[in-house]
Amino acid sequence: MNGNKLKNSKNRYVQIIERIFFSRYKEGTEEVFFEREEIVRIAGELGIALPKNLGDIIYSFRYRTSLPDSIKSTAPEGRVWLIRPAGRSRYCFAAVTPIVIAPNPALAETKIPDSTPGIVGMYALSDEQALLAIVRYNRLIDILTGVACYSLQNHLRTYVKGIGQVETDEIYVGLNKRGAHHVFPVQPKAETTCSA
Repeated sequence: MNGNKLKNSKNRYVQIIERIFFSRYKEGTEEVFFEREEIVRIAGELGIALPKNLGDIIYSFRYRTSLPDSIKSTAPEGRVWLIRPAGRSRYCFAAVTPIVIAPNPALAETKIPDSTPGIVGMYALSDEQALLAIVRYNRLIDILTGVACYSLQNHLRTYVKGIGQVETDEIYVGLNKRGAHHVFPVQPKAETTCSA
């Protein structure tokens, strides 16, 4: 995808998500519910061509890029907005306390030699799929969990009652030394994805 096309996609996504949020937001609210079908109506009102995959708008703001500053600035103090599934074709902007995931400086660093085949590294893009390949070739899930793991499925999308549609980029299943089974959803984030 070239830069102009990406920029235009981002701009139309931002316009649509802002209109959805502000059409329902009231000051002091910590949850703002909306339906997927509103994307179609609002795109029509704004004269914006819809993407082929309507879900990509929601997916982009859940996993790839930040919500627009106009929305972020309305979050209550000490909170941030995120989008959660809230049933079938239903979503919720939720004001939540941010979770910071950072390495613990008191823990020892685990050095792992890069086992990614040279040809894969040469042609890999800098996106989530490339990160998944690096994780797989270096057996990072096994090493970091201490469980023998195997990639089961890429891009799993399913429906969970009471939550709605959920997606993850890859699912690993594993077996520990005592024979217990484990499931690890993996959702990588690449630095080069577009940001709002």
